Amino acid sequence: MNIFNYEKIKKNNIPYIIAEIGVNHECSMKNAKKLILSAKRGGAHAAKFQTYKAYKIASKNSKSYWDLKQESTKSQFELFSKYDKFNEKDYKELSQFCKKNRIDFLSTPFDLESVDFLYKLMPAYKISSSDITNYPLLEKISLKKKPILLSTGASSLREIRNAVKIFKKNKIKKLVIMHCILNYPTKDYNANLRMIESLKKEFPEFLLGYSDHTLPDKNMQNLCSAYILGANVIEKHFTLNKKLKGNDHYHSMDEKDLKFLSINLNKIRVSLGTFKNKEMIKSEKISKKNARRSIVLKKNILKGQILTKKNLICKRPATGISPVEFKKVIGKKVRYNLKEDYILKKKDLF
Repeated sequence: MNIFNYEKIKKNNIPYIIAEIGVNHECSMKNAKKLILSAKRGGAHAAKFQTYKAYKIASKNSKSYWDLKQESTKSQFELFSKYDKFNEKDYKELSQFCKKNRIDFLSTPFDLESVDFLYKLMPAYKISSSDITNYPLLEKISLKKKPILLSTGASSLREIRNAVKIFKKNKIKKLVIMHCILNYPTKDYNANLRMIESLKKEFPEFLLGYSDHTLPDKNMQNLCSAYILGANVIEKHFTLNKKLKGNDHYHSMDEKDLKFLSINLNKIRVSLGTFKNKEMIKSEKISKKNARRSIVLKKNILKGQILTKKNLICKRPATGISPVEFKKVIGKKVRYNLKEDYILKKKDLF
C-alpha cells in the first residue's frame, strides 16, 4: 500500500518527506537497501532514486554545474557514467524492498524508456528541474495519469505555467509544484523560500513542495520554514555518511537529521492547527469566561440609585454584563440594594 495520498496530504496539511537517495548508493544494491532502511528509520515517507543512462542524459562535452571542491568531476557525462549501472531489474528489486519495508519507492526518470518501466513501481512521478522544458518527457509522463511532482529550479513562472498547461491538457489534477534552487549546494541566502508563497498564489489548486539543496543544519531550519510557508512535500538528498566525498553526499542529510526533521515537522503541523480563520477554539472557552471582565460595583448601591462612572469598575470574570455595554449601563437604575463587588446582570437594571 502506497503512503502517498494526494487528497489526504492536501486536506490535512500532512508533511510528506522524501529522502532523495539519488545515486548516493553508488551502484551498490547493498548500499541502496541500507539507505532505504535508514530513511525508513529516520521517518521518511519515500525513498527516491534517479533512473538514467549517461548517454541519454548528457553529451560528452557537457560541463559541470556543481561545487568542484566537493565533486571534482568536470564533465556531466563522466560523472553520470559512474552511477548509471542500475537497470530495470534493479529498480524492480528496490521497489519491492521498499514495499516490504512500508516506505514509498520513487525514482526520477530522465528518459522516455524509464517512464515506461517505472510506471508500475511507484505511486507518482518526480520530474527534475532540469527537465521542466523537456516537453516530450512531460507529455509522456502526463499520459500515464499518475500524480506528478515537478521541481522548478532555475525556472520562471512562464516556464512553470507552460509545463502545467501540458499536464492540464492531459487531465492531470494531482500535481505538486516544488520550489527549488538549482545550486549544488544552495547558499542559505539563495534559498528564497518566499517563492513558495508566489507559487501558492499562482497555483492555488495544487499542492506545493520544496526540494532542498542547502547544507543541513542541526535544526533543519530551511525545510521546517518551507513547510510553514506552505510546502507539504519536502525533499532532500539523503546519505549514510555526510563526510563521504563526491556526488551529493556533501549537501545531504543523514538519518539523525531526518529523525529531527520528521519529529519537528509533525510538531509544527500540530501547532499550526486546522483553523484557517481566526476564531475562539473549544479549549479557550473556560479561559474566555474567567479571564475577560464584567461590569462590577465599586461600592454599595441602593435600590433605585442611578449608575455612574464613579460607582462602576470592570473586573473578572465575564459572568455578567460585558464592558462592551459600559456606556449603555451609565444612567440606568438598579432594582435592588446591591453590595460592593457585585457583578451586574441585565435583570438588575431598569
